[in-house]
Amino acid sequence: MLNSSIGLCARCLRKARPTHQARPSHPSHLLPQYAPRRSLQTQQFQPFTPPTPSSLGKAAPPKAFPRTRRWSRRLAYLALFTAAVYGLDRQFYASSLTRSTRCFGLAVVVAADYKINFRPHPPLAPSIPALHARNAERLFDLLRVNGGLYLKLGQAIAMQSAILPPEFQKMFAKMFDDATQNTWAEAAKVIEEDFGKSPQEVFGVSFDGDPEKGVMERTARASASVAQVHWARLKDGKEVAIKIQKREIAQQVGWDLWAFNLVPYITERLLLETDFVNEADNAERMEKLVAGEPRLCGRVYIPKVYRDLTSKRVMTAEWIEGVRLWDKQNLTAPWEGRWRQGSPGAGGTPLEPPKQQDVTAALHSNLVNEKLKPNRDWWNNEDSNGGLGLSLKDVMTTMIDLFSAQMFLWGWVHCDPHPGNIFIRRLPSGKPELVLIDHGLYIHMKPEFRHQYSLFWKSLMTFDNKKIGEIVQLWGINNADIFASATLMRPYKGGDNSTSAEIKKGLTGKQQAERAYEAQQKMRKGVKEILSDEKKWPQELIFIGRNLRIVQGNNQFLGSPVNRIKITGNWASRSLVESPDLSFGEKVKNLGRHLLFKFVLFSSDVYFYAAKVKQLFGAGGGMEDDMEAQMKHIAKDFGVELNHSVFEG
Repeated sequence: MLNSSIGLCARCLRKARPTHQARPSHPSHLLPQYAPRRSLQTQQFQPFTPPTPSSLGKAAPPKAFPRTRRWSRRLAYLALFTAAVYGLDRQFYASSLTRSTRCFGLAVVVAADYKINFRPHPPLAPSIPALHARNAERLFDLLRVNGGLYLKLGQAIAMQSAILPPEFQKMFAKMFDDATQNTWAEAAKVIEEDFGKSPQEVFGVSFDGDPEKGVMERTARASASVAQVHWARLKDGKEVAIKIQKREIAQQVGWDLWAFNLVPYITERLLLETDFVNEADNAERMEKLVAGEPRLCGRVYIPKVYRDLTSKRVMTAEWIEGVRLWDKQNLTAPWEGRWRQGSPGAGGTPLEPPKQQDVTAALHSNLVNEKLKPNRDWWNNEDSNGGLGLSLKDVMTTMIDLFSAQMFLWGWVHCDPHPGNIFIRRLPSGKPELVLIDHGLYIHMKPEFRHQYSLFWKSLMTFDNKKIGEIVQLWGINNADIFASATLMRPYKGGDNSTSAEIKKGLTGKQQAERAYEAQQKMRKGVKEILSDEKKWPQELIFIGRNLRIVQGNNQFLGSPVNRIKITGNWASRSLVESPDLSFGEKVKNLGRHLLFKFVLFSSDVYFYAAKVKQLFGAGGGMEDDMEAQMKHIAKDFGVELNHSVFEG
């Protein structure tokens, strides 16, 4: 609206007004009067109108992002491809590719971590022990998550972990926990695939209580890394242990062994362990060898295998009732049974069958998790303070005799004699009977190598350093004293200790962290020198050392009741007289040497009984503990901290 007097619009009037006026300090009539500032608009007001499209010209093209779109498509395709591969791998290959990828990924992470931080003062870790701890946890988690042969490899590492850093020893001690068992549906599929018939048809069992047929538990009694064991009673009344391989193992084994990238000899042994026909062969061979050895027949028992119920992934053997080797309380507690009475199944006597009404009631009460095997621990009495009343000395003597005969006399060695694979029963005579199960992992020693190994052990006992040097040179070993200590599981005092002196040279006066780092570096170099000539190295020694180590751990766990070194050395010397592979002249010559060797063993007895006296007065734990203390003292100078507790069970 325009102002009529001066021709200004309202907007111009507002602009013309003063924006701020100060309060006058004097009366308004005394101040001079000022007129407001005004501006004139000479053109007539026109409202705003938008421009026409034609007046704007050609529009600019939209901004494109070709690289972003290209990478987005690539990432989408990659995600779809990964999801498809993961689904196919899980469905048809039991996650074998996923497990292998996880393995290689961890290998890269651990290798990079040690490459960067394995030094006296790690830049990205508080200390070397902290570095070991986090990588031990990474490796442990990988092996447990992957399961199968990875878990078995972890158990093998645990059995040999005494020379690993303490952080690895503590973590890998958990490797012997029971593995997760597969469902009955998966176990039944394995039986059907191998036999072409249902479990009911193969074993003649019924799951609905048919009195004319046998019975079988569908929940496993034990579960390990490769297989699980179910109890069953066949139609003829025989109780059996049905070992069923986990269904995914057959698909995973090839990928796993490829991922491990192990020595071919070790790969072959692990592969044979998944073949239950091979395990049945080993069990029957060992049964014949034990039956033909008067010093072991009646003291050692090998369960019978039922060939008609055995396949590559299913093995059926005689069910064993007994006490595990780690159960010292039940082994030694007083016998509550009758005089001249053995524990259930001792000597192969038939087991008392379960009552039919109990079986029927159990089947009708629970359709899957039924417990049908009768309880046969009557010898443990109602207060659970009874036992087999056995001598631990007799138990360990039988064990060392068995494995020494395998090693020095027969050349067929069971390489997994941990306490879970050994049952103890009481014979009517009151003596122990050792039952050996799980015959999947064996190695065969050729006669020439077996004779060399027997002579090597005999030479260790007599400090025959010249002969020891000759033998280890044939095996491609340069440091005889360290190898001798590793074989005896105690410091070898007969060598020249050159390797020990070289490792400890130059470490005096430095900081502890630097000493430990340099010692571990030199120790690694020393081990490489021991294994420098792989062509000569007898690969059987890998598994023989495992056997010796487990037997040593068992003896230590039971309180060192026997002189393990003496018994083993005696078998080594005696085998050079009794071996059927030697000529009559060689046997006669070795007989004279064996009689002389018996006198030499007296010194070992002196050491053993001195340790027993100290143990009696509470000043020591026995011979094995004393030897362990000596090994720990020597190993500490090498930057290695030994811990044998991982073998206790």
